[in-house]
Amino acid sequence: MTADIVRDLGLLTLGSRLKRIGENLQVNTQRIMQEHGVTIQVTQYPYLAALDRDGALTIGEIAEAVGISQPGATRAIGQLAEAGLVDISVSDDDQRRRQVSLTAQGQDVMIFAREKVWPDVEAAVTDLCDGFGADLLLHLAAIEYGLAQRPLTQRILKHGKS
Repeated sequence: MTADIVRDLGLLTLGSRLKRIGENLQVNTQRIMQEHGVTIQVTQYPYLAALDRDGALTIGEIAEAVGISQPGATRAIGQLAEAGLVDISVSDDDQRRRQVSLTAQGQDVMIFAREKVWPDVEAAVTDLCDGFGADLLLHLAAIEYGLAQRPLTQRILKHGKS
């Protein structure tokens, strides 16, 4: 069996390892969603959740809430609008800003998710992280905060080099 180079390289490949874990979690979450008959993509839920929690938001506010670029949020919101889950309208106070809100169908999807899908996903992830879930979340928050304060490019240790 070939050795797992991403695991073997430790912190050097932390980003690759986190991405691999994230993709694996998303694939498994998508399977749970399919078992519930949900047809949207797992990656679309955070956008719907932000709108469900906060009400109507601009594209920029959604991008900030989800933690992605504005062009990425624009694409995702466009897909959700095509699916009939969100409505995009011009803001009342600024004609240049577009407000995004859940449609009735989007609200139904969120009710179903909160009542049926999310409890199953959360239970499965809690089981996976049995005994260390809270610590893991604290460590992830520290990594995110640390990167926001000072990116890796500013953290390079010169090891005596000038």
